[in-house]
Amino acid sequence: MDPGNPWGTFLDVKYAHLRPFDVNELVAANTRPWYNQTLCRVNDCVARLGVVQGEYVWHKHDDEDEFFYVIEGRLLVDVEGDRTFELAARQGVSVPAGVMHRTRATERTVILMIEGAGVIPTGGSSDACEPAYGVRSTARVSLR
Repeated sequence: MDPGNPWGTFLDVKYAHLRPFDVNELVAANTRPWYNQTLCRVNDCVARLGVVQGEYVWHKHDDEDEFFYVIEGRLLVDVEGDRTFELAARQGVSVPAGVMHRTRATERTVILMIEGAGVIPTGGSSDACEPAYGVRSTARVSLR
């Protein structure tokens, strides 16, 4: 793991407009437990690929919503107020601006995130510690 980038967050836009890409290649090449790569820019937003396992840090984005869509695996999205959304493949949820949240995955999970181009994935938190790989249980809302 890169001590300067424990969350594997890459904010550079990897693909320009009109350039096809295959996320399977990025997923297969990834060896990190937590990986977040900006794929492309769409107007004032970005699409990001995440390959995740473990717990992310609690954070919020004061001025921007965030959308999570599961490509494969299972993602837990905890939100303030002791509520958790459990997402399976081909399910998604949007977290509104200003809401404290974090994501967790008990297994390797591939997700697509859409958010404002200026969003810092950790919410700009200075206390964003290294990834935790033990996943705690909380109340869950299943979308099935």
